[in-house]
Amino acid sequence: MADQRIVIAIDGPSGAGKSTVARGVAERLGYLYVDSGAMYRAIGLFVFEQGIDPANAAAVAAGAATIEVNLDKTAVGVRVRVNGRDVTEAIRQPQVAQVTSRVSTIPEVRKLLVPQQQRIGPGGGIVMEGRDIGTVVFPRAELKIFLTASAEVRAQRRFEQQREQGIQSSLEKTRQEVHERDRRDSTRTVSPLLQAPDAVYLDSTALTAREVVEVVVRLARKREEAGPERRV
Repeated sequence: MADQRIVIAIDGPSGAGKSTVARGVAERLGYLYVDSGAMYRAIGLFVFEQGIDPANAAAVAAGAATIEVNLDKTAVGVRVRVNGRDVTEAIRQPQVAQVTSRVSTIPEVRKLLVPQQQRIGPGGGIVMEGRDIGTVVFPRAELKIFLTASAEVRAQRRFEQQREQGIQSSLEKTRQEVHERDRRDSTRTVSPLLQAPDAVYLDSTALTAREVVEVVVRLARKREEAGPERRV
């Protein structure tokens, strides 16, 4: 049967443009965009506000186990809530991002959040981006994309994004942050950043976000027309 709604998983390193592309694809297809990293940022916000040392894995895991993180579907997208409190905007603070990059490597935190992410998948019609969506969260997603770019281009994109948000930084500092995030993501023991064997590899170094969106939309429509086997 044609025109079936599928699950699209987009993974890749920091600064590859996953969020921009995932939003664009979701808008074009009329799908729901889900930023899986928002849930980790919610834990990061909790750790930051509670003054928990993000390097203390046991304390972070114990604290995370006491709160409820939800992604609520609304008419204008997904809102992030912690114990009922809407933290969608609060989790975007630069201080929270730094804490999040550390707490997201803790195995207990990932084990806590993955089942919550998976509950969004049944029925299709979603585009979820992150670092382990196609390998761990939705290993049977109908379309998997591994989106990347050169480290230099990713650092430049991140730096420009921070500048637009009014975040004071430098290109050199951003380069260091991108390299460090790459190291943490690829070496963590649970759900490391990997390209799924059946993922489509897309290098966006020389492509605009609009061009990448076009590629993914074309691939998605082919999967829809083929009539997906519901695998999530």
